[in-house]
Amino acid sequence: MQYLTQVAVTEPGPEAAGTAQVLVASNRGPVAFSLSETGALIARRGSGGLVSGMQEVIRDAAAAAASATAAVAARTWDPGESGEVGDGDRTDPPSGIVWVCAALSDADRRAVRESPDGRLDRAGFDAGGAAVRMLDVDRVVFDRAYNGVANRTLWFVLHLLFAPAAEPVFGSAFWRDWEAYEAYNAMFADALAAEAAPGAAVLIQDYHLTLVPGLLRKLRPDLRISHFTHTPWSPPDYFRILPDRVSRAVIGGMLGADRLGFLTARWATAFRDCAHALFGDGIEVDDRLRVEEGSEVENGSEVAAVGGTAGEIGAIIEQRAAPDDEEEVERVGSGEVAEPARFDVAVGHEGRRVRIGIHPLGVDAVALRARAAASDVLTRVAELRELVGDRRLIVRVDRTELSKNIVRGLEAYRELLRNHPTWRGRVMHLVCAYPSRHDLPEYREYTAAVQRIATEIEDEFATDGWLPLRLEVTDDYPRSLAALTLADVLVVNPIRDGMNLIAKEGPTISGRDVALVLSREAGAYAELGKDALVVNPYDVTETAEALDAALRMPAAERRRRARRLAALAAELPPGEWFRQQLVALPTSPGVVHELTTS
Repeated sequence: MQYLTQVAVTEPGPEAAGTAQVLVASNRGPVAFSLSETGALIARRGSGGLVSGMQEVIRDAAAAAASATAAVAARTWDPGESGEVGDGDRTDPPSGIVWVCAALSDADRRAVRESPDGRLDRAGFDAGGAAVRMLDVDRVVFDRAYNGVANRTLWFVLHLLFAPAAEPVFGSAFWRDWEAYEAYNAMFADALAAEAAPGAAVLIQDYHLTLVPGLLRKLRPDLRISHFTHTPWSPPDYFRILPDRVSRAVIGGMLGADRLGFLTARWATAFRDCAHALFGDGIEVDDRLRVEEGSEVENGSEVAAVGGTAGEIGAIIEQRAAPDDEEEVERVGSGEVAEPARFDVAVGHEGRRVRIGIHPLGVDAVALRARAAASDVLTRVAELRELVGDRRLIVRVDRTELSKNIVRGLEAYRELLRNHPTWRGRVMHLVCAYPSRHDLPEYREYTAAVQRIATEIEDEFATDGWLPLRLEVTDDYPRSLAALTLADVLVVNPIRDGMNLIAKEGPTISGRDVALVLSREAGAYAELGKDALVVNPYDVTETAEALDAALRMPAAERRRRARRLAALAAELPPGEWFRQQLVALPTSPGVVHELTTS
């Protein structure tokens, strides 16, 4: 089709290389635009773990560059020359980092068109200290790639959301969308190839960009490439719902990287199994454990092997267990515990070595607690205290996303009130359920279902003096933080979730030693399960009983559990999470290594 970008498959000459030493690629970038009443562009910073982690790295890189520049200037400065130390015609931010992202709105696209080569920083826009190259993706291409493939197909497969008796259907409309997804990924590969210095590190993010590592490898084999998946990964039998051409393209594209990152061992193992199922003898699993030089295995580690050979791909992955005692909680919380051990297994594809690593993203406890103490949050705290009174408070904070399982969570609360009438009048459920992806009909219908069951609960149980449930559907971050600080019980019951940072944010800022009711299908379960009340997300009755147990939990036990949860939640904050992946990249692109038997 006419909008497809043709990607070169030969390495460009040295003159085509850019200057960036570190590059990040993601669908959503660190800055987004809107229009004022007068039509002027307004830039606002992005949010989320990736943006937070990058900001720390950008600040560190900028400081290091400034120091180095000053040192060079001091050594070469001639007292007879005019000008300040470090003056020059610098056109790029000093961090040396370029972030490539897509224009998501008409305002974004206007900003791109006002920027040379889409470089927002060169047009004077505040991009948080990084160079940002925003891609002006045609609206139709973006909709088909983002909604048609990434969100309606890959997201559904990775979260096990399809009902195979009726969906999906892969006909001509899907293949039109798939061509757009290919074009979208090719645009990112082209931009990264143009911006990257020789041997640069490129960190590609998530399921929107699964083809980019392979495309970029063909364009620039000199680059060190990683891909991080922020979602779960589905087992082979479910992943193969996708057409063979698509499933092989996704796995093969990701295997173009030198290193693949996942949030938990479970998701990494599922990916390995999919690769082996799709490529057969091209992926040979090797279960022998080989620990990387300098790493340490700590007590309580659960280790799974991932690997293969056909060149080699590989990584052995490690999962941390919860600390066993109060002393360990103190050490974890103070940052004294060493980094999680990193392991290496062999997996090979097309004669190349690929490693797989586990990086369980945590929260920046200091920054989060400071934000929770801000005046706008304290105002919401006062409002919620007046609403709740002396009742116990059950909280959930989610987008109305199908995988979040809000409807079953509300069904469980209804069962709690039916089966344990002693809680009637003594508890309130605050549900912050913010609409998401309303471009897709499935999500509009799900939001309506959440509103419908909330109304049913109110109609069944409300009295003149008691409101059993409060549903908030307007996104309000200060209110969400206020709710988390006041919660007696936090419900996190997704059908499937890569991590779920709410499960970590809640204990981190809790003022009431929150009890966590946690789905075993959330990635956070791997770290937090020992101190949470764990549920099968499909079992409404079990979830209702877990809510009752959480409300009845003795204060001393709540305190012990809450302290351990908060300590574990902060173990790998965003800045360190990002740095860990950067450091783990090989010093040169993957090469063939023969496995040896010890």
